[in-house]
Amino acid sequence: MKIVDVCAFYSPRGGGVKTYVGQKLAIAERLEQDITILAPGDDDALVEFGPRARIQTIASPRFPLDRKYWYFNDERALHAALDRLAPDFVEASSPWRSPLMVANWRPEVPKALVMHADPLSAYAYRWLEPLVSRETIDRRFARYWHHLRQLGRLYDAVVCASEDLALRMKAGGVGNVVTVQMGVEAQRFSASKRSEKMRASLLAQCDLDPDATLLVAAGRLAPEKRLPMLVEAVTMAGLHRQLGLAIFGEGREDANILRSIGGNPHIRLFRPERDRERFAAILASADAFLHGCEAETFCMVAAEASASGIPVIVPDRGGAADFARGGMGLSYRAADHVDLVRAILALPDGLPARSGRRAARAMDDHFAALFAIYQRLGSSGLSAAA
Repeated sequence: MKIVDVCAFYSPRGGGVKTYVGQKLAIAERLEQDITILAPGDDDALVEFGPRARIQTIASPRFPLDRKYWYFNDERALHAALDRLAPDFVEASSPWRSPLMVANWRPEVPKALVMHADPLSAYAYRWLEPLVSRETIDRRFARYWHHLRQLGRLYDAVVCASEDLALRMKAGGVGNVVTVQMGVEAQRFSASKRSEKMRASLLAQCDLDPDATLLVAAGRLAPEKRLPMLVEAVTMAGLHRQLGLAIFGEGREDANILRSIGGNPHIRLFRPERDRERFAAILASADAFLHGCEAETFCMVAAEASASGIPVIVPDRGGAADFARGGMGLSYRAADHVDLVRAILALPDGLPARSGRRAARAMDDHFAALFAIYQRLGSSGLSAAA
């Protein structure tokens, strides 16, 4: 099957979507699918990753709020690229304007919308929920819900990576919703990658001895990730036990995060670790993974941490919440730094949870399930919900 993924969120310097795209390109080859990632970029370009896998960019403007990203603004150019690629199936991966552009291209070609973002949680709920109820916010954002319901009618499938998001979409009247849980690189992330030497080195860089507890956070440094809240909670919890926090990431919030760290020598902000093997060793060598964002559609890094055999401390809402279930971690009330302190201090000494159990399927299984849905929709002409 010839698949085109119109991926508005792709950036060579991106976070979870970049990781997802890289795995998709590699696994599609193994599953004998032909796939093109069609993304906005500085210019028109083509990068081949194999005989059946490639990234093609369309010259587009930079996104003003985060200049690591671009956005599609030329529907004719997007349609012309799709005409040249002539896919059997089209995937769109943004809930904003570009899926309407994609839907306008050859309605007879089957299409799926993959929810790689949850704008209501990332923006509306985060900004307004301290003041009014979620039900009130949803009423105020009725126009956006109307947009999502329109996409549910235009697309043969609306793919969510977690039950939390899928249930909210269905409750909001969005049609054709299916859940295809994402996964991890099965051979890369494992408790066997643990290194006491790496753990001691990270704690030393946090000005702590090896008998302290090492927490790790990682990802894009954006407001919805709530890194300053993590810093505040670890600082408060650190008054009661020796804690080090190593944060790996980059983004527009770096200056704000550094200000929140202030003079605390036990919290360090590192550049993102792009060597995937070394990053797997960092996760396995930590004592727990810490996450602040309740707006995740899945939370790849929490899945990777869980697969690495360490407990996760995550909000009780959003995709990340899945990885605290079944004894694999601890949850706290989303956006509540005091309850986060409680969860951090609830970590047991000795951390016996290093079982290596996986909270997520292997990524190969995720793409096999996703492509099977696409194959069925392409051959049957039915919606995913049929």
